[in-house]
Amino acid sequence: MKKLFYIIRHGETDLNKQGIVQGRGVNTPLNDLGNQQAQAFYEAYQAIKFDKIYTSTLIRTHQTVANFINQGIPWEQLEGLDEISWGIYEGKEQSTNIITGFNSITQQWSEGKLDIAIEGGESPNQVQERQKKAMDYITSQPDERNVLICMHGRAMRILLCLLINKPLSQMDDFPHMNTALYLVSYNEGTFTIEDHYNINHLAQLQDVE
Repeated sequence: MKKLFYIIRHGETDLNKQGIVQGRGVNTPLNDLGNQQAQAFYEAYQAIKFDKIYTSTLIRTHQTVANFINQGIPWEQLEGLDEISWGIYEGKEQSTNIITGFNSITQQWSEGKLDIAIEGGESPNQVQERQKKAMDYITSQPDERNVLICMHGRAMRILLCLLINKPLSQMDDFPHMNTALYLVSYNEGTFTIEDHYNINHLAQLQDVE
């Protein structure tokens, strides 16, 4: 049975706006723009008959799809969909040291050094391992054809690499504005990206560049 996964990033939070990484350890709610983005996504996709909603365990994903949840669509939280842990950088004001360290780590990831993590955090390979378990569970559900998944920027990039067998070192090829959509089909064990980085629903918001 063919399945369609509507995979979106959560709406904006104040820490997103400030350029501060949140990761798994900072549970920040949406800000006003984030709520507007969530509403815009809902208005664009409310006609789709979703069989199930999956989110991470973090409130910013719950709030982003709250309008769908309030329709009574079954909803499940999975730790496997949580954002990468940024360790000692989570929630910290950006300083020269943090920016330098962050850029160094992501550069090493792009070079294929995917077991490296920020102190106290997760590596991309560790995130992908928990995502494999989550997706094995999601794809095994027999009656879920249209599925809405709300997760996080870095985690979404890692997941998309997993689904289409793209080298994880190329994860930055996937842009990830807040509430951006990737529509992914699943048929006979194969995932295909049907719609790449759709942000059409955000055109009405003046603050979107």
